[in-house]
Amino acid sequence: MSEKQVFKPNKEFAKNALIKNMCEYQDLQDWATEDYEGFWGSYGKEKLDWMEPFTKVMDDSNFPFVNWFEGGKLNVSSQCIDRHLDTKKNKAAIIFEGDRGDKQIVTYLELYYNVNKFANLLKNKFDVKKGDRVIIYMPMIPEAAYAMLACARLGAIHSVIFGGFSAEAIKDRVKDADAKIIITADGAFRKDKPYMLKPVVDKALEGATPVKKVLVVQRNFEDVEWVAGRDYSYNELIDLESSHCDPEPMDSEDPLFLLYTSGSTGKPKGVQHNSAGYILWAQMTMEWVFDVKENDTYWCTADVGWITGHTYIVYGPLAMGATTVMFEGVPTYPDAGRPWKMVEEYRINQFYTAPTAIRVLHKMGEDEPGKYDLSSLKVLGTVGEPIDPPAWKWYYEAVGNNNCAIVDTYWQTETGGHVISPLPGATPIKPGCATFPLPGIMAEILDDEGNKAPVGEKGLMCITRPWPAMIRGVWGDKERFIKAYFGDVKKDGKPVYFTGDGAVYDDDGYITITGRTDDVINVSGHRMGTAEVEAAIKKHDNVAEVAVVGKPHPLKGEGIFAYILLKEDDGVADELEEMKAINAIIKIEIGNIALCDDMVFVPGLPKTRSGKIMRRILRSIAKGEEITQDISTLEDPGVVDTINKMVNS
Repeated sequence: MSEKQVFKPNKEFAKNALIKNMCEYQDLQDWATEDYEGFWGSYGKEKLDWMEPFTKVMDDSNFPFVNWFEGGKLNVSSQCIDRHLDTKKNKAAIIFEGDRGDKQIVTYLELYYNVNKFANLLKNKFDVKKGDRVIIYMPMIPEAAYAMLACARLGAIHSVIFGGFSAEAIKDRVKDADAKIIITADGAFRKDKPYMLKPVVDKALEGATPVKKVLVVQRNFEDVEWVAGRDYSYNELIDLESSHCDPEPMDSEDPLFLLYTSGSTGKPKGVQHNSAGYILWAQMTMEWVFDVKENDTYWCTADVGWITGHTYIVYGPLAMGATTVMFEGVPTYPDAGRPWKMVEEYRINQFYTAPTAIRVLHKMGEDEPGKYDLSSLKVLGTVGEPIDPPAWKWYYEAVGNNNCAIVDTYWQTETGGHVISPLPGATPIKPGCATFPLPGIMAEILDDEGNKAPVGEKGLMCITRPWPAMIRGVWGDKERFIKAYFGDVKKDGKPVYFTGDGAVYDDDGYITITGRTDDVINVSGHRMGTAEVEAAIKKHDNVAEVAVVGKPHPLKGEGIFAYILLKEDDGVADELEEMKAINAIIKIEIGNIALCDDMVFVPGLPKTRSGKIMRRILRSIAKGEEITQDISTLEDPGVVDTINKMVNS
């Protein structure tokens, strides 16, 4: 498969798609370009149910602090549940499958009752009210969604923390948000074994803390310590509450949630998203990018602890009245056929996952998709990083049977939803390419001077006009918000939102993301993105995964150090041949300047449980430095010591 190969939309699928061809796409983008406020105002009226209508679409007079749909009042919980009850009360809202295969189907009416009870419990027992911050530290179980929606119903601001984060990470976020309560679980199941969350919360709350109450969902019923007067059992209390709770009227710009992102240094940033603009874009992108229809079943494999889980497991699917799948387990357990078994069983139509997961599933079960009936699939999605062509090819052929559009979605925690993505019924797809901005998103690749980057030359991926779902601020730190997102790039003398990523246009105007501009290695004065080197290495047929970092070099300043996971590893002699072959590919793809000075073939890479490779740890190992980072949240903490011994023994 050539990277320049173009895959046109399935004609039969396109006939019934929401956006059927590129002419319709261009008409929408032209409308937004010519009448920006009219475009967003029209969708704001069409897609949202207002308690009080908005009087002004957008006010950017205090840019980058922008207000959308001023004067309007609504409630996000009501958007996701109440307005569907007349027509969808008996439709499945959530299909849950546990790690051990236990199943639960929650209808929209049951979701309404469960969320109302949860909201009443928070309000009556714990005095949670509008504006309070609530930490949610939960596994992937329906109660996590109930908790999020209950907070939204009350107007409380939830901050979900991924269930793999450490006690110290929780402590930092609790302190920054000044949260009054933590909702957690005793634990959950992973690879058929219980793991614990409550003890991590206990450790996080040692010493001074603003948290006064902890609400515990008992999932695995393992023994945990209970602190009298602080800890309460959800299971014992929830049935005492009423199943009716009026939704709190919220101003369009009232905060909905905080989601903390951590950089390489400094305290985590509390990314703030507000109510109306966020839920509007969550719904619109669900409809456009995944083309979900009334009777479809949609599955995003992410965790609610990340923005993908917020927007594309909970808020987006429920806002449009879809059926969303929640999965507690690991895609490769008990074997790499688990996802395809679920697709067959639930007749899943849209499947959304990360390239990391695709590569692992490919490596561990290349032939597994062929064992199951995957004919229900219509759209395949990827998220989190650019997908390399070999993984794309397997995904398209083995999973999609050469018949499904692959939507390679580009977005961030800060954007709230997709900003660049193919449309499955309209966009001719080039593998590994994000393609075009979605309608209404004014995304451009700019050079350092704020001019549009020429074709083939790397530039800075920017969004030049505010959009409804954009980050509203860094919690408690206005200056950090401005500096982090609007301090680097200007167009026509005015600051624009800089994503932090590099990108390049091709001859057809397609956008390819090249990776973080700060993930660069300076070799003999030449700056190159690690993603570019990694993409070249992945072209070797025997490379499953790779992570590239910089290492101090006495002549070049920095050399390139590659950690490589092979598909097959038959011994040292073969590995020496692999090194030569990999550098030969790099020479062809990039040039001699990018040749790797060091390669180590590793049994695995240090990843968080969400699949993110911890390159900071790999940089420390390459430099022979002591590992000071917290490795407790890694999928396999032991792999760090193994790699360290391989490199530095």
